[in-house]
Amino acid sequence: MKKLYTIFLLVLVITLISCNKNKMGSTNILLSDFKTPYQTAPFDNININDYVPALDSAIKEARAEIDIIINNPAEPGFENTIEALDRAGERLNRISSIFFNLNSAHTSDTMQMLAQEISPKLTGFSNDITLNEALFQKIKSVVEKMESYHLDTEQQMLLDKTYKSFIRQGANLDKENKEKFRQITTELSTLTLTFDDNVLAETNAYQLHITDEKNLDGLPESAREAAAMTARSKNLEGWVFTLQIPSYLPFMQYATNRKLREEMYKAYNSKAFRGNDKDNRQNIKRITELRLQLANILGYKTYADYVLEMRMAETPARVNVFLNELLEASMPFAKKEVEEMRQFAKNHGAEFELERWDWLYYSEKLKKEKFNVDDEMTRPYFKLENVQKGVLDLATTLYDITFKETDKIPVYHPDVKAFEVFDKNSGLLAVLYMDFYPRESKQGGAWATSYRDQYKKDGENIRPHVSLVFNFTKPTETKPSLLTYDQVTTFLHEFGHSLHYILTDCKYSSLSGTNVYWDFVELPSQIMENWARQKEWLDKVAVHYETGEKMHEQLLNSIIESSNFQAGYASVRQLTFAMNDMAWHSITEPVKNPVEEFERKAIAPTELFKPLNECLISTQFSHIFAGGYASGYYSYKWAEVLDADAFSVFQKKGIFDKATAQSFRENILSKGGSEHPMELYKRFRGQEPDINALLERSGLVADKN
Repeated sequence: MKKLYTIFLLVLVITLISCNKNKMGSTNILLSDFKTPYQTAPFDNININDYVPALDSAIKEARAEIDIIINNPAEPGFENTIEALDRAGERLNRISSIFFNLNSAHTSDTMQMLAQEISPKLTGFSNDITLNEALFQKIKSVVEKMESYHLDTEQQMLLDKTYKSFIRQGANLDKENKEKFRQITTELSTLTLTFDDNVLAETNAYQLHITDEKNLDGLPESAREAAAMTARSKNLEGWVFTLQIPSYLPFMQYATNRKLREEMYKAYNSKAFRGNDKDNRQNIKRITELRLQLANILGYKTYADYVLEMRMAETPARVNVFLNELLEASMPFAKKEVEEMRQFAKNHGAEFELERWDWLYYSEKLKKEKFNVDDEMTRPYFKLENVQKGVLDLATTLYDITFKETDKIPVYHPDVKAFEVFDKNSGLLAVLYMDFYPRESKQGGAWATSYRDQYKKDGENIRPHVSLVFNFTKPTETKPSLLTYDQVTTFLHEFGHSLHYILTDCKYSSLSGTNVYWDFVELPSQIMENWARQKEWLDKVAVHYETGEKMHEQLLNSIIESSNFQAGYASVRQLTFAMNDMAWHSITEPVKNPVEEFERKAIAPTELFKPLNECLISTQFSHIFAGGYASGYYSYKWAEVLDADAFSVFQKKGIFDKATAQSFRENILSKGGSEHPMELYKRFRGQEPDINALLERSGLVADKN
């Protein structure tokens, strides 16, 4: 029987290979074994017309791999069922990762249309797996006999995750509800793409074109020069400001023309809320209604209940208690900060009520007065190349890993850099891409992702291909890319995510890297931000781009002292997003009232200004309506508690202490999702985290005197 089954496998594999060659010919690079260094994506040879036929072929191949598991006449076991399922669809995963990563980082109208075609196909394929009764029965059989397999911890986690994912994806539903599940997930797959496309289109649609130089009053030379360069790129005279952060933020911080600040603010905060064909309000209602339906047919009261079952927080009630505790601690400080700003603005000639579009402008002035520091004072010391070196050197110091830039690895845009990452003891760890500058083909924000996850196969440790995507200030004709202090912090944050990918060492791709509980995924990123507050690290990084001189001690101290400036306001702002998220995903009935009315009620406890009818958070809230943060935005604050507590170990032992770093690598970064995150955390820290560590670090503790 075993010999016949082996022959069957060989024939099937040969047939699949032949089909790929005969049907696709030899021109579809996505269906070949990549002949690039480390089998990296051959970006320079991919034709956009390759994606759909390649994905169609890869889906057929993956279906055949699943059929082998289902039709295997041998008794279901961990290896021939659970491990085999984890390995299935390797080619499909690679191709879809390339496509959807590029759809975020370097898209086009054609690619966005293809995404609308491809996404339902992938959802349908996923549903065909999780809703397959025969396959699920095999998985159940393995679960029932798990004690006899003597599984190690990671194998137990894979088994548990596989079984629960099938349950949570409808495997236990009756025939009628399985069909409903298919319909819901297929529609969601296209709606979330549309949501994101609309936000990008709205971001690109607006520009503030200035021809009178008087309207540039207050703006630093760097912002003026960048705006002039943007205008020239659009064949316009004068200066153009856009809603991309490197353009928008300096304008809001420094422009003295209050009317134009108001225009920019309302343009930025009304994206996809303008009553045009890019308006996302109906998409939000439909997305949340479908998510509620999905949760209900799976037996959950709300979508938040469904999501949080597989999070450290576990329940909506626990998340809401956590958020309210933070709000109670933060709001008194935030209110004092707003009142201080109102008085400051009044003292500086403001004859109007302080509005939201005044906040950044007066905040910069107040910070300058209090600490003698602002973005324009520090920006010359944070040349992108120096910051990059400082961040990579920090990883070398902590983890004994090195980075070598190379032009041998294909990239998807000329702005992208590729690096080989090596470990002191074990050779190549990863390939790392860095994509720094904004462009109209790129979504806003910053993120880390992977083109290939780490896993082990046939005795080989398959290493990951990781990408960091930013929207930093572009170089101008006279200046290099100079970062703000906040952008330095963002670099460290996303780099922390990349370390989670790079240093992982797991058997299975579905457990490696950032494949962890969602409210644990921000710990490796947010802990890295702490080094931006450390004088010893800043002293290595902050070098004037023209003179080569290190930042003087007074300015260094001012940066550190100002790190908690308006911490109450910043905390409440994050809680606004988190509470809005929880409200949308805690509904028990579809939302009938206007989206703006629902949001304003949800965030009312966090409001520090009167609401603006023209502005809305939800219609551009891609994290929760197009990303993976639905019922999970609280995780940023949750992880702040973890990182504040975890970094206290570095503070005690030394911020460059290799033993502490090795413990963090061994117990957190290398483990991925192979164990429960609280067990990993306690193994590193020796205790569960406490909220007080965050409150004390942020200065949100009442003065005992």
